[in-house]
Amino acid sequence: MGVPVFILAGLLVHFVFLASIFDIYFSSPLVHGMTPQQTPLPPPAKRLVLFVADGLRADSLFELNSNNTPQAPYLRAILENNGSWGISHTRVPTESRPGHVALIAGFYEDVSAVAKGWKENPVEFDSVFNESKHTWSWGSPDILPMFAKGATGDHVYTFCYTAESEDFGAQDAAELDTWVFDHVKSFFNSSRSNQTLFSALNEEKVVLFLHLLGIDTNGHAHRPYSKEYKENIRKVDEGVEEIVSMLESFYGNDGKTAYILTSDHGMTDWGSHGAGHPSETLTPLIAWGAGVNYPQEVTSQLFEDNFLKEWKLENLKRMDVNQADIAPLMASLIGVPFPLNSVGTLPLEYLNNSDHFKAESMFTNAVQVLEQFKVKMSQKKRTTLSFLFTPFKPLSDSEQINFLKKARLYIQQQKYSEAVSLCKTLINLALKGLSYYHTYDRLFLGLSIAVSFVGWTTYVILVIIKTHTNLIKAAQINNKESTGPLYSFMFAGMIIAFFLLIQASPWTYYVYCLLPVPIWYAVVRELHVIQDLAANLWSLPVGHSVGFLLICILGIELLVFSFFYRSTLTVGLLVFAGWPVITQMWVQAKRTTLIWTLLCVFLAVFPLMPVVGREPNIPLVIVAGLTTLLISCFSLASFSRSENKYRGKEDLKVYFYQMFSIALSTYVVSSTHNSLKNKQGLPVFNQIVSWMTLASSSALPLLSPTLLFQRLFSILLSLMATYLLLSTGYEALFPLVLSGLMLVWIQMEQEALQHYGLSLRSKLAVFNFAYATDITQFRQLHLDDIRRSFFFVFFIVTAFFGTGNIASVNSFDPASVYCFLTVFSPFMMGGLLLLKVVIPFVLVSCAFEAVQVTTQLSSKSLFLIVLVISDIMALHFFFLVKDYGSWLDIGTSISHYVLVMSLTIFMMLMNGLAQLLTTKRLELSRRTKHHSM
Repeated sequence: MGVPVFILAGLLVHFVFLASIFDIYFSSPLVHGMTPQQTPLPPPAKRLVLFVADGLRADSLFELNSNNTPQAPYLRAILENNGSWGISHTRVPTESRPGHVALIAGFYEDVSAVAKGWKENPVEFDSVFNESKHTWSWGSPDILPMFAKGATGDHVYTFCYTAESEDFGAQDAAELDTWVFDHVKSFFNSSRSNQTLFSALNEEKVVLFLHLLGIDTNGHAHRPYSKEYKENIRKVDEGVEEIVSMLESFYGNDGKTAYILTSDHGMTDWGSHGAGHPSETLTPLIAWGAGVNYPQEVTSQLFEDNFLKEWKLENLKRMDVNQADIAPLMASLIGVPFPLNSVGTLPLEYLNNSDHFKAESMFTNAVQVLEQFKVKMSQKKRTTLSFLFTPFKPLSDSEQINFLKKARLYIQQQKYSEAVSLCKTLINLALKGLSYYHTYDRLFLGLSIAVSFVGWTTYVILVIIKTHTNLIKAAQINNKESTGPLYSFMFAGMIIAFFLLIQASPWTYYVYCLLPVPIWYAVVRELHVIQDLAANLWSLPVGHSVGFLLICILGIELLVFSFFYRSTLTVGLLVFAGWPVITQMWVQAKRTTLIWTLLCVFLAVFPLMPVVGREPNIPLVIVAGLTTLLISCFSLASFSRSENKYRGKEDLKVYFYQMFSIALSTYVVSSTHNSLKNKQGLPVFNQIVSWMTLASSSALPLLSPTLLFQRLFSILLSLMATYLLLSTGYEALFPLVLSGLMLVWIQMEQEALQHYGLSLRSKLAVFNFAYATDITQFRQLHLDDIRRSFFFVFFIVTAFFGTGNIASVNSFDPASVYCFLTVFSPFMMGGLLLLKVVIPFVLVSCAFEAVQVTTQLSSKSLFLIVLVISDIMALHFFFLVKDYGSWLDIGTSISHYVLVMSLTIFMMLMNGLAQLLTTKRLELSRRTKHHSM
């Protein structure tokens, strides 16, 4: 298999491994074909007002200020005197689209729903808005249109401000909420002179939805503990009070309006969301008005957290719900059918109605959830061979009928509490049954992926042994290769495909189940390699082999452990610092060893630094910029004195332009920070400079000489200019220390080669990447090369965690992109944040490329070992993925697997990028020589 084909195959296999986790663990049990279910009794409310304060944390709303006054006086008075309250527990991913779908449709979208976007994708299932007679909504163009487009008919109306209004940097984001409140008031005022609108507003089953984005925007821009965030909460509190007063006046205080205030998700201390930390999953819920219970005083409450004491709400009953429970609550209050796909359980404690109404509502809820179970069961039964189908026994057809008959009988006999209890049991069983049929194929699919994983890793190991070592005999040419294995695997593939076909399985099942076939066929073709290897291993000392294996396992476990505890990397780097002493290499290279040790110790400090979410420290970014300029001046002087000095004016021009970019980036960071601090927005000049710097950063290194140190330093300067623009604190210093260590690593590997007598030391000062591909000089792999590969993987992991990231999808600080844009654009911002993560990877990858060529190894050989190490790590995290327990644990397990798989894919791509950045050179036209500097 050629190198390009191998890399392409590797990428495809790893993309399948990455995608599989969402199919196996986190796809939604969405079903169609249910009958709408509605409570037969008249509802308590004619209309419902839903306030969603986007990004509002529960603690931010309920906690008292330092002077013991409430953060939101009006809402505090409501929960103390007029309504019910609790915490709404959201699920991963804690993003706006999935959060709103859970609230309004009662349905949890799969984890990948966040990638579906916002505006352009209609919600593909039923919602409270869809079931209403009319819904009017005001707020963000990123949220409202998806519910309007997903509704049947033309009864969901949206009023949105422009997308450009969602600017983190200019005006106070609370203006977004003021816009909503003002437009609701003017809308109702205008209805008095519009008879059609006035009549529609006075009908039953009306929903008014106010989406308040200001708190989320201020949280991203300034953090949840900022003055701006807290002031925004106060403004929302005042706005809610004004809207309630206006509506009560408009409807003549008829007592037929129900109000609910909640949030789609919370926010981390550093202003991001997406994962399962309690700050993201705990959101407030306050309900009041028609049909809602008044506050209930209690003497004691049992909750694992200490919030009640902190918030001084110990004596008011706290009623926690799952986020999806709010949809059936809203449906019950205004008497519309429960959303067809809702998996929420009606929180009866919030209802102020007769026991008969509560029992009927609960019965409706049970039938609605049971309908989904029946559809899911029939789907799975239809697509599974009868002799393989195992039904969910606690809810057989007879059991379903018994439950429903018994519950209906209890209601007729006015035994309402028994009816409610039975219905809750039925709902829990139906939800368990839904989960059972949804995860029916999980073991089968999980085993397929695990078998593929093991097969791929085995194949890569065999390729390494066959192509790059002397452990096996020279392969004998055999033109009459047996076709038996080929036909056997083809037959196995056809059996699997036929099995999936008759079960009408989705196309992804074919990918996951058929993937092991070609992978293991490739392994079987290398059977002679396995036989030769086994023979050679028996000749090795057992103690030596076992010891080496244990060291390898310990190293990989250390890397796995670092995903949970960043300080593990510090321990690893300190061990690296002592590596030359342990191996006695320091004797032959005292000066290089000393620099290596110092830089390892310096880099070891970074994993101990605060994670994302720290306050911006712009002076440190400026220090990093000035330090880079200082090092550039020393390097220029050093290169000028050495034998690999810059050959012409063109090379110097590129070098000076890169230094100028560093200086300009340092200025832009400082200037932008001051401008945003003064709420003057992002200066256009700064934005243009930032994007131009980003655009030129990938091309400039290709204009520099291909001499080893000059090219690597040019790559550092170009990437550093962009990295400074994406930095907010100490992480700006990280690439400098990392690059210093990488340059010394290249020299240390030369010393290691000489130490083990594998090769004479190359003269690195005049080493040229462009002439480093002489295949005749490549040597075979040595045991020490496994250590080199491990170093690379360790440095890649350090490059991620050393910059303040944590092993979570919420570990990115949105303030990092403010030099480029401040108007909300999730995919653009995500791309820039990803670039910030990638830049240290590129620096490590380029150094690794230099290590490979200067130690006379083909670029493929060491990289294959890297692939094995990272795949073993990925398999480790694959088995740690779970969809039970706390949402923090679930979110963390997803994050870990996604990160390690992404690192593997990135390393494959970085391998090619590093070769391009180090070996290629763009020649400028020599006609430019006469121009002055």
